[in-house]
Amino acid sequence: MDETDTVRVGVLSLHTSKETKAILNAVEDLGHESVWLRRENTAVSIRDSEVSLEPEVDIVANRLLLSNTEEPAEGLGLAATFERIRPMLNRPGPTLTAIHKFATAARLADWNVRVPDALLALSNDRLNRGRERFGDVGVYKTAIGTHGGGTWKVDLDEPVNPKVGNRQAFLQELIERDASEHRDLRVYVVGDRIIGAMHRYAPEGDWRTNVALGGAVENVTDEIPDEARETALYAADVMDLDYVGVDLIEGEKGWYVLEMNPTAGFKGLYEATGTSPAPYIAKLAIEAVDGDVDDERVRDLAATLDDSRPTSMPRPERPEPGQTPTVGYIEDVVVSGTSGSQSTLAKSDTGATRTSIDTSLAANIGAGPIKSMTRVRSGSSKSGTARPVVDLVVGVGGTQHTVTASVEDRSHMNYPLLLGRDILKHYQVDVRRRADSDEPRPEEETLEE
Repeated sequence: MDETDTVRVGVLSLHTSKETKAILNAVEDLGHESVWLRRENTAVSIRDSEVSLEPEVDIVANRLLLSNTEEPAEGLGLAATFERIRPMLNRPGPTLTAIHKFATAARLADWNVRVPDALLALSNDRLNRGRERFGDVGVYKTAIGTHGGGTWKVDLDEPVNPKVGNRQAFLQELIERDASEHRDLRVYVVGDRIIGAMHRYAPEGDWRTNVALGGAVENVTDEIPDEARETALYAADVMDLDYVGVDLIEGEKGWYVLEMNPTAGFKGLYEATGTSPAPYIAKLAIEAVDGDVDDERVRDLAATLDDSRPTSMPRPERPEPGQTPTVGYIEDVVVSGTSGSQSTLAKSDTGATRTSIDTSLAANIGAGPIKSMTRVRSGSSKSGTARPVVDLVVGVGGTQHTVTASVEDRSHMNYPLLLGRDILKHYQVDVRRRADSDEPRPEEETLEE
């Protein structure tokens, strides 16, 4: 490609995020053309054995969020389709390995990268037969999850299940140097360089450091220990990822890689470091197909996280009737915790911000452990009552949602589970539909919830 040619960079992202918009804007600001590949404007056509892509692009930057989708294979298949016809950053093969936390650990360990000891077993008996090797307390994770969802610190005196809902789960060694201060190190790598690094501190009452959960951040880009720096760069290379957030933690034996996130968010990193990875990702894409980039311009752009509406954002389509799934006022659901799953009836309440679960049901499925306390207003009480909060997996019509639910005594209520807006935002609520009745009828429950 001639230096004067404009590169058309497609960003494959079916969701709307600051990171996607920032990459698209950076491509434009570097003098090239950005194309947002999403549902409204994208198609692949095969005619007479010729494959064409619309809109046309020269290279694709993969920003598909797969960790929090129910069917990640569908997204991977879509990415694989694009990869067959255009060069791609963060190709589907390495991305698949990265979103599966145990597959990540296995690959890194095979390449002599230090990772916490872990055990994945397909049977309940084998998983629990091996849990004593992790001591009294361990980490229990779903193999696929994001933003800290599907991660628990568990008392290993109690058995755990090899699956949470339909997600494979595993046990992992808890790495802690200072039990009173929970922090890890996020290093963001683009190509063969570190763009920024930050310590992430767990919020009060929690041990997970995810920014999405309220964790605090601190810039340590210029203070990364050599071992951590080399480990992050080597891990990104081993995983064959073009851009990735590498999560590390320091233990007694040195630095361990906890996870690799191919669609890591920028917000916390930018707040901590004042540097956005977006222009560096744009530069990598443009130069991968021999486009020309002004390095000084990249550094200038990185000082701002430009998440304004990109010019390439297609006009959203008006949703067709029935496109949003419907949930009933009383719905059959499956709730899952660390030790089991149970079918139950749930009441839909669009006035509730958070899903809540009865204490007894939470105990039966092993929901928890308690992450924090939340204060909930009830009736005329101005101060409200404090309730424990736990991670919970709720299956609605075959779709699973990992939410942070409050635990309360609902024994005086008709239904042990209340669906809040954290789940109902994905549905239309049909108040006439009740799973506990053959015929739709008005709500008869009179207790205040």
